[in-house]
Amino acid sequence: MKPVLEVQDLIQDFGGLRALNELSLTVCEKEIVALIGPNGAGKTTFFNCVTGIYKPTSGSMYLHSNGAKTLLNGRKTHEITALGMARTFQNIRLFSQMTVLENVMLGCHCRTKAGIVSALLRDRRTVREEQETVDKSYELLRLVGLEKHWDDTAHNLPYGAQRRLEIARALATEPHMLLLDEPAAGMNPQETRELKELILSLRDTRELAVLLIEHDMSMVMSLSDRIYVMEYGSPLASGTPAEIRSNPDVIRAYLGESHDA
Repeated sequence: MKPVLEVQDLIQDFGGLRALNELSLTVCEKEIVALIGPNGAGKTTFFNCVTGIYKPTSGSMYLHSNGAKTLLNGRKTHEITALGMARTFQNIRLFSQMTVLENVMLGCHCRTKAGIVSALLRDRRTVREEQETVDKSYELLRLVGLEKHWDDTAHNLPYGAQRRLEIARALATEPHMLLLDEPAAGMNPQETRELKELILSLRDTRELAVLLIEHDMSMVMSLSDRIYVMEYGSPLASGTPAEIRSNPDVIRAYLGESHDA
């Protein structure tokens, strides 16, 4: 399989604290990969590095897009989004006072062409593009099962629906690499099952590569093609779900903690 995201020997220091220590990771086309580890292992720090929020101390990060291998180091977040990588956040970040549809439309912004002058003059091309954005956003809401809520204010949605709305907004940027930071956090079992089905469907129908951080081990083991395990910012193990499930170091560091909880 062809790689989509390649990270080599990533190091992130915050003063005297090393949050990431020589972490390497690869996600290939149409692959679902999980990044797991105890709280404080550095998982979200890793996401912040590859999406341009943090500038890594050293190491290399590459995104394969449109036949090109692009170095992500030093690029701004909006540039990385335009290259085809989108993410959701551990803490939901919606525009709570906007409608559900408007939240998704904002995600389309990086793919629209109309400038300020065109928007003010509202020429035919701009009006057509605006309608295409509305149509595209509504179809994404249909994809995640929220089309009936298109005119609701985002903060009025149930928690699980807000999670799906954040995924729809990420999809509006037209990614081929999707990062999900604890997408099942706070969900009940039924919502988690629906989320798992949605992720599998997105992988298959939109040919997405998916990298997710998740603490629900049942979901991780049943959803992932491969798993990377971190401990204290360092790589601990990697392999298939079966290999990770039987790895004694992983059981000690993470899975064992989950079983004891």
